[in-house]
Amino acid sequence: MATLSEVRALLGEPKFNWSDPAPWTAREKEFGIEFPADFREIIDAYGSIEINGQLYLKHPAEHLLHDLGTMIRGDLEFWREEDMAEFLPDPAGTNPGELIPVATATTGEMIFLRIPDDSSSPWRVVVQEMDSPSWTLYEMTFSEWLLAYLKGRDVTLCSRDRAPDGPFYEFLP
Repeated sequence: MATLSEVRALLGEPKFNWSDPAPWTAREKEFGIEFPADFREIIDAYGSIEINGQLYLKHPAEHLLHDLGTMIRGDLEFWREEDMAEFLPDPAGTNPGELIPVATATTGEMIFLRIPDDSSSPWRVVVQEMDSPSWTLYEMTFSEWLLAYLKGRDVTLCSRDRAPDGPFYEFLP
């Protein structure tokens, strides 16, 4: 699994550095899941940000203008619609084997975490492309997928054209 220090080495020093677990506890209770530790660690370090002018990550603190809980609720509703469900490999939801939306991109992709079927299985990343309606399953944790993205590897999103001088981030307004 990729580490926060590997992400930091490419993306830069985090400036959010959230330490209160209350927003995660509330979202985990609401959705009935425990988000993966690597996802939580990255989001707590960086907060609600836009990476490379393309990828949006959101923190669960509800006082933020862009918060993870609001995004998940709206996106789950959208992806559960009958005419959208066919564009995913598994149902959108919060049960084992389902896909929970956790990030979006300005280029039309939606990033999901696939909830493991059992506690011994790893979380995986699914990226759905709205413009082609296709999806790709990545046998990677979120941190591994993000690190591959930051390195400019093609993980459905590609940063080379958006960050020719290297990865960067900005806080969401």
